[in-house]
Amino acid sequence: MRTQDPANVSSPGFLHAKAWAEAYELIDLQLSPLGLKPIEALGLDLRDVVLDVGCGTGQTLLQLAERVGAEGQVIGVDVSPLLLEIAKQRTEPLGQVRLIRADAQFLDLPSECVDAVFSRFGVMSFSDPVAAFANFRRILKPSGALAFSCWRSLRDNELDHLPLTAAGIQATVDESPFSFADPEYIRRTLEAAGFREIVIQSHDEKVSSGDLDATTWVLLKVGPLGKLIRENPVLRATAEPRLRNALAALGDPSRVQLSASIWIVTARAGAAIR
Repeated sequence: MRTQDPANVSSPGFLHAKAWAEAYELIDLQLSPLGLKPIEALGLDLRDVVLDVGCGTGQTLLQLAERVGAEGQVIGVDVSPLLLEIAKQRTEPLGQVRLIRADAQFLDLPSECVDAVFSRFGVMSFSDPVAAFANFRRILKPSGALAFSCWRSLRDNELDHLPLTAAGIQATVDESPFSFADPEYIRRTLEAAGFREIVIQSHDEKVSSGDLDATTWVLLKVGPLGKLIRENPVLRATAEPRLRNALAALGDPSRVQLSASIWIVTARAGAAIR
């Protein structure tokens, strides 16, 4: 889950949220197919109530709302007020969407109040993952389901390691987005939180933020390289031309594609079938 100090505009969390807010439309192009996989795995019905953990700027809220219909409900939670403001604007016409600003691992919703818990890359940074998922299980109905996408390792993800290699920056990379790279760690965490019927499937897909200009811009703002440059802006002058050349060498400059490697994780709160 993303964390930030709203009072400190130079904090890593604020810089991350600001970069995401500036590039969210192109990021949505890149991540949408990777989030739709766990949404499809949930098999949502009309009138279901769904919790979206780390909803960010709201694309997944829109996708979930379409599936549960006007009589369902989608509860989006995120720690960033900046991202939630964009989500609010995007979902304002939808009466079934409710937004909560909170650290999801401490979310204080009633027990057994939702049919499903979903996340697109919003569950990898909890300070206590077992406690966080135990809280989600508490919030789920006994027949409820959990589904999320998370990154496999950095080395498995061309989307992340190619920009770093191309830029040639010698620096320590933040590994927290890849904290769920080990499937056995995921399984142990969910089992300890009380989940059953845990299924962890690998998925690889080429993703794109658009043409060469768009992709270069996005990768300099978010992801492992983007984080290094956000916190060390002086690196951009060297990194940008190198990254651009590496992306141009991939082929079609009108639609640059990079491989993403993820886990699609599903589990049940109890033995009952929805």
